[in-house]
Amino acid sequence: MAPPASAILAGAAAAAVAVEEYEDDSCSVQECNSSAFAGQIPGTTPPAIPGMFPNMFPLPTGQQFGALPIMPVQAMTQQATRHARRVYVGGLPPSANEQSVATFFSHVMSAIGGNTAGPGDAVVNVYINHEKKFAFVEMRSVEEASNAMALDGIIFEGAPVKVRRPSDYNPSLAATLGPSQPNPNLNLGAVGLTPGSAGGLEGPDRIFVGGLPYYFTEVQIRELLESFGPLRGFDLVKDRETGNSKGYAFCVYQDLAVTDIACAALNGIKMGDKTLTVRRANQGTTQPKPEQENVLLHAQQQIALQRLMLQPAALATKVLCLTQVVNVDELKDDEDYEDIIEDMRTECGKFGTLVNVVIPRPNPNGEPTPGLGKVFLEYVDVDGATKARQGLNGRKFGGNQVVAVFYPENKFAEADYDG
Repeated sequence: MAPPASAILAGAAAAAVAVEEYEDDSCSVQECNSSAFAGQIPGTTPPAIPGMFPNMFPLPTGQQFGALPIMPVQAMTQQATRHARRVYVGGLPPSANEQSVATFFSHVMSAIGGNTAGPGDAVVNVYINHEKKFAFVEMRSVEEASNAMALDGIIFEGAPVKVRRPSDYNPSLAATLGPSQPNPNLNLGAVGLTPGSAGGLEGPDRIFVGGLPYYFTEVQIRELLESFGPLRGFDLVKDRETGNSKGYAFCVYQDLAVTDIACAALNGIKMGDKTLTVRRANQGTTQPKPEQENVLLHAQQQIALQRLMLQPAALATKVLCLTQVVNVDELKDDEDYEDIIEDMRTECGKFGTLVNVVIPRPNPNGEPTPGLGKVFLEYVDVDGATKARQGLNGRKFGGNQVVAVFYPENKFAEADYDG
């Protein structure tokens, strides 16, 4: 007499639990690969009953007995391709759970154009080891799993996560199942990643930028940060429900040498009703080296201008402030200085009638000069200043990109050039 179907299934389920090791950065973690995770019993087939066809247990009534189904072809295919459809996600924050991970990666895959198996969510299952803070995320297809590999270093709930292949990944076999590399046309910029810079937001040079006003857009924040140079990676952390900024971001510069300069220049800057906190994400505040101080001074001036640009609903005025158009060393010589003034009058007078041109010069005694490196243009009316801003802002000058912003008329009248 055949054993009860429930006993057979219970025994098969108990035998199906397999433990495999995953080596990541010399740390061994274990995955419990059970039927609760896979949605089926991996690595097993229903036991054969002598003299009977699978799934055809004869009853006196002639009816089929469905308690012992054979594994459907689709399920067998899923089991065979699972190693190539899963990705390992390490470094999860304590708050992570199966639902939040599934929702996040499904949303991100859709945002970058990584979904290739049709409409719906790319993620079909998630297994989390809360103690060791890693997960295995199962995708619908081999190609989608390969696309997910491009997400290495993405920020999840404020923490950069590692995206790797699991230890049971078989490259040779996977190559016969689908693409093994991410699609080169993925829109990684949509989620703050730079193509080709996997893991760009990891490491000791990752910068935390906190205290951002909630009304700042990603474009505005990037412009502020890129005053110091191009970014390798950037992520503005947003609320998953509303999509609104949480007021902090992470970034890494392509030139790591400017990391400390950017931190020193930006930290403590007032932005609207907020004060920025900018530091290395995994360290305390680091002071710039002595040879970086001149660069820091210039950077702080750029930040002051960016701060003006980022104020909400900035009103046009009759005064325009330009930066990155003059070389401070050329302002020391009287003859060169007069030539620069005349050139500015000629060129900028094309947009409207100029009342005054002010270019602060270096102080002979070495003391800081308010507004050094800036050019102030006062027009007879707002229309002239507006046309000048439209014509000058973003123009290349001496290899630099000109920044033109409206300047408060009352500050200009008081010779307050620190704005």
